Amino acid sequence: MPAFIADLLAAFPPDWQVVIVAGFKVSVVLLTIVIAVAMLTLAERKVIGYMQLRRGPNRLKIFGLPILRGLAQPFADVIKLLLKEIIVPARSSRFLFLLAPLIVLVPAMAAWAVIPISPGFVIADIDAGLLFVLALTSMGVYGVILAGWASNSKYAFLGAMRSAAQMVAYEIAMGFALVGVLMAAGSLNLGEIVRAQEGGFASWNVWWLFPLFIVYLISGIAETNRAPFDVAEGESEIVAGFHVEYSGAAFATLFALPEYANMILISGLTAVLFFGGWLRPFPHVQALWVLGYVPGWVWFVLKTFVFLYIFIWIRATLPRYRYDQLMRLGWKVLIPLGIANLVVTAILKVLF
Repeated sequence: MPAFIADLLAAFPPDWQVVIVAGFKVSVVLLTIVIAVAMLTLAERKVIGYMQLRRGPNRLKIFGLPILRGLAQPFADVIKLLLKEIIVPARSSRFLFLLAPLIVLVPAMAAWAVIPISPGFVIADIDAGLLFVLALTSMGVYGVILAGWASNSKYAFLGAMRSAAQMVAYEIAMGFALVGVLMAAGSLNLGEIVRAQEGGFASWNVWWLFPLFIVYLISGIAETNRAPFDVAEGESEIVAGFHVEYSGAAFATLFALPEYANMILISGLTAVLFFGGWLRPFPHVQALWVLGYVPGWVWFVLKTFVFLYIFIWIRATLPRYRYDQLMRLGWKVLIPLGIANLVVTAILKVLF
């Protein structure tokens, strides 16, 4: 901590110092996530555009500079959604209809409280961090069900049921993958899981937990309703899924912001659980001594960006699954694979 900040904090009682530091960390993380979500929508359009030999957003400029063409598109989208009218269906359950977006959004943001971004930057360094993340990510299904039911629309309700069944199936598979990481690290603390991977590139969990990494990555994509698992909003018979009756800021809060925030969360967790989090890949190579000056949070952000690119790449590449294929993959492939790998992980842990 810089000396001048420490001097400013010294003027407050110890209890207030803890509150101020925690409030500052929360503000930094939330502001970063919101801006990252906005920029991720632009990055997705541009990356998919280049993959499909088209330009993507290239009109709206910042400060009129040609080199920044398209960069203002996310901000234009935000303004448009905020200015649109929020329509509440006449026969809906108004309270639950407006509550559902918050139930989806708040867990996606609150999970970042235990994500260690660097060795000295984590909002809440709790021992049960992994359990906390799993509990919060499981809450999103309640918001989806409420959004479909409270709308009093058969289309929305059908979409909510399908989305809930999908999320439950892949949540179980994701849980098995996380248990494997817990067994390997011997701790539920996410910071301790990162420290257990010290020693460089070869010490990361991804190598001897590779099947569980694949299970976790596929489950994470399905959890966020991303292509090729976006049947909740892609099937013609259910229109737009559970959020069909939402508009304006309520639509942005229920669908756009949580989806992209969960993408960032899953990517960040993948970096922490399987790729060493803030740790640099080659700490013992003398020729790469300059990498030792790169802060830990930069490594964390770079690894997160790699998995965000994979999310976008998969969307641009793979066709959408049918619903029966989606459920078969979750229940008959990923869950048995996760259980089998837990047994193998337990045997390796005992032997080595």
